[in-house]
Amino acid sequence: MQVTADILLRAYAIGLFPMAERHDDEELFWVDPQRRGVLPLDGFHLPKRLYRTIRSGRFEVRCDTAFSTVVRACAEPTPERPETWINEEILRLYAEVHEMGFGHSIECWREGRLVGGLYGVSLGAVFFGESMFTRESDASKVALAHLVARLRLGVFAILDTQFLTEHLAQFGTIEIDRENYRQQLALGIRRQATFVANPPDERLAAELALMREESRLRGGQS
Repeated sequence: MQVTADILLRAYAIGLFPMAERHDDEELFWVDPQRRGVLPLDGFHLPKRLYRTIRSGRFEVRCDTAFSTVVRACAEPTPERPETWINEEILRLYAEVHEMGFGHSIECWREGRLVGGLYGVSLGAVFFGESMFTRESDASKVALAHLVARLRLGVFAILDTQFLTEHLAQFGTIEIDRENYRQQLALGIRRQATFVANPPDERLAAELALMREESRLRGGQS
């Protein structure tokens, strides 16, 4: 049976997400990790140096203007990751989810070029982060900070990162067990939240400043 966008969204609602073994594999399989990565929105660590980069305006940050391009960029092999789990079926499915209004991308542009970003799925008050990429230093980190700011403005409850990695841990991502995750997911799905794609500049700047101040008060000076 072919996976549809509706099936994909129902799977997310019960804690499952799809992957492929390789980029050239036509099949998908469902993943339900025993330990789940979650980034608490009130515990995001925004380092001082990254905050300076955000304020410098080095990157133009856009939302949902190049969703499929972002997904394809995430699928590109890198020296650190020569193989990817994103195949053509994944590309098709998430393009449909985006068209339905549930898939979102945060994009970093510089001099008219897409140089970093991330994408994911929004359901209720839960955002499921899928993948990110970077072609310039700090681009994906800036995209992540902007995502968190938008989720906070939209009163989201959970940012699901799927797995805990060393890269994500530096921003405050934690790991919880499957039962705890499912309990939080069930509550979050029933809540209403708004994905704030294009907040006023002053609101976005104020939220990012608050995130930095919270990090400082928690002792995160770096």
